[in-house]
Amino acid sequence: MTLKIENEFLIATIAEDGAELVSLKSKKNDIEYIWQGDPTFWGRRAPVLFPFVGRLKDDRYTYQKQTYPMGQHGFARDSLFQVIEHGSELVSLSLKSTKETKKVYPFDFELILSYALEEENLVVTYQVENTGKNEMYFSIGGHPAFNVPLEKNLTFNDYYLSFSPKKSRTQIPLVGPFTDFEHKTLGQTNTSLDLRRELFENDAIIFETKGGNTFTIETDESPHSISLSYTDMPYVGIWSPYPQEAPFVCIEPWCGIADEVNASGNLVDKKGINKLSAADVFKTHYTLTTK
Repeated sequence: MTLKIENEFLIATIAEDGAELVSLKSKKNDIEYIWQGDPTFWGRRAPVLFPFVGRLKDDRYTYQKQTYPMGQHGFARDSLFQVIEHGSELVSLSLKSTKETKKVYPFDFELILSYALEEENLVVTYQVENTGKNEMYFSIGGHPAFNVPLEKNLTFNDYYLSFSPKKSRTQIPLVGPFTDFEHKTLGQTNTSLDLRRELFENDAIIFETKGGNTFTIETDESPHSISLSYTDMPYVGIWSPYPQEAPFVCIEPWCGIADEVNASGNLVDKKGINKLSAADVFKTHYTLTTK
């Protein structure tokens, strides 16, 4: 089942399955900003990544001497959320731990996803509450895919990715699906990046991000664009399938990251992991801005 929210500028559609944003459409120009999913390239649209971002070594991890299996990006994206609030411009959905989730993730939690329209913006909020009695370890992130081109008369190569602020950011290479922090470099994000297929030859482009950041997919051939911005998420991934000529690009804000190539597998030592005390709440958000 899907839920709609709208204002005078936008209509957003969110699925109860995975609490996934499946459409963000402009009322002014009829542009659909969200990739509509096609298994030929990638069947998802904007999955929620929880309780892990990216791959774990051997698809498993260890916590308190017990080993648990976990697939890429965790289980939230394949879970049915419950609607806890649905207004004209806001919807909130909840996922709680169960006996089944605790077989692969031994923590009590409530994850709340909220989507709120504010003029030509959609604010996506993540809230994680530790409902157990022990410390909880987790990652969370977004994986929204945006149509490129946004208009039929343009092409993928007409677009570029712009960065704000214009400054260099640390770039983290991948070895297969795993991060290689020992060989991180300085990414040239002080200038725009032309969208070319070869950018994604080694999978996602990953940057460390500090403070406020805005990433915009735009073109000089049209005034229409899509921006993703946030203030407190430490990583971002930019991805499109390669070598397929997929008509979309993902901008992925993350509080967490894939295992390092030399990861021990111990959850407590995992790079980028978040720790939450009993009864504490973690909250963050990103904003999509349409033009």
